[in-house]
Amino acid sequence: MEVISGTTEEANYLKAQLREKEKEIAALKNKLAAFEKKNNSSVPLLLDRVTSLTPLKAKAALSNEDILRYSRQLLLPELGVQGQLNLLKTSVLIVGCGGLGCPLAQYLAAAGIGRLGLLDYDEVELSNLHRQVLHGEENRGHTKALSAANAVRRLNSTVECIPYHLQLSPENALQLIQQYDIVADCSDNVPTRYLVNDACVLSGKPLVSASALRMEGQLTVYNYDGGPCYRCLYPVPPPPETVTNCSDGGVLGVVPGIMGCFQALEVLKIASGHGSSCGQQLVIFDAHSTRFRSIRLRPKQSGCVVCGEKPSVTKLVDYEAFCGSAATDKCRRLNLLSRDQRITVQDYKSIVDKAEPHLLLDVRPLVEVDICHLPSSLNIPLSSLEERTSEHMQLLQERIDQLKQQTVGVCRPPVYVICKLGNDSQKAAQILEKMSGSEVDNITVKDICGGLMAWAKRIDPKFPQY
Repeated sequence: MEVISGTTEEANYLKAQLREKEKEIAALKNKLAAFEKKNNSSVPLLLDRVTSLTPLKAKAALSNEDILRYSRQLLLPELGVQGQLNLLKTSVLIVGCGGLGCPLAQYLAAAGIGRLGLLDYDEVELSNLHRQVLHGEENRGHTKALSAANAVRRLNSTVECIPYHLQLSPENALQLIQQYDIVADCSDNVPTRYLVNDACVLSGKPLVSASALRMEGQLTVYNYDGGPCYRCLYPVPPPPETVTNCSDGGVLGVVPGIMGCFQALEVLKIASGHGSSCGQQLVIFDAHSTRFRSIRLRPKQSGCVVCGEKPSVTKLVDYEAFCGSAATDKCRRLNLLSRDQRITVQDYKSIVDKAEPHLLLDVRPLVEVDICHLPSSLNIPLSSLEERTSEHMQLLQERIDQLKQQTVGVCRPPVYVICKLGNDSQKAAQILEKMSGSEVDNITVKDICGGLMAWAKRIDPKFPQY
């Protein structure tokens, strides 16, 4: 700080500094007011931590506005006035404001659920909008939780919305879930499914769970009315490399929309007192044939480690370690090869620039190759390599023969393998290494780290990203 000599001069200097700070505070207050006005002051500011909530107060009777708003469902004998009063005093936590969570939140708010907790750690991206219908183009880069809360508030201002911009974890899950009556799992990864299940069992909360991938959806209700929990059916998580999510496998946007609506239906049935019929059933939707079928699930298991007679899981654990994968719906990153078996996209760009003879093998499915591909690449899907499809094996050998003619004197000509993100290419590289010298001529195989999406980000910004 500058030293000022003399009492008067020092006082004047400090007063000037104070006026500057007051201007800064006033500017911040104006900015906050504008933010609250833009996002509607009735919607709470985004919560990045778990806070204690005041319990909902039960209504003794419906107001005239309630009767008018909910009149069409009040006419249903299965709901009626008491059922609507039950909805108004029920709180629901939605874990994930994506393809499932958006229609779920929309219909719960429209039906008059008293409080909605909207939890999501992510932000809105352009690739979300074909299925995550609460968000719009203007919300790109905004937090999904607040974007969903604002949309719900515009639909029904009487519903209390609590947006949480955080990732559910063993440290916060129990404190959060204990404050809600029903939990809906709309996540897209295995660790979160186990975490939500265990927290619901330990808190005694019913769990309405759904999933959607490609052209198929599934739904069931866990830990409800004496039924099984998720661990009763899946005591051991699947190997990480066998799990596919929407980022990897794709999904038709209407499919999670349908399953999210079915989640809303089961939540409303439970909340109204009508009761769910999915406590021991797995509902499967096949969008190809537009058909539903139900599979009866095995009952609650007495030996279940979390809900059984002698549970060994009495507190939340490290679910990422348990499942061997990250608690995120982003595309997973596998590490199957050593560093010397991989090259960067920058390394491959140098090989291309120097016109060094090589074979570039693209192991994505044909549907992805149709979206985009690098010139001169040979497409043989990973599934064909795994199955040793004869026509593809013959094609691969022909291309290796051509490469050998270009690399006379090289005992193991180079083959570089690429896919979307560098996961399937590693699997393919392992298969080719085993085939080298036996099923095909000797080759040197390396995969390209990060795949085509790394190429788009680091080498060619005009290359399509998907």
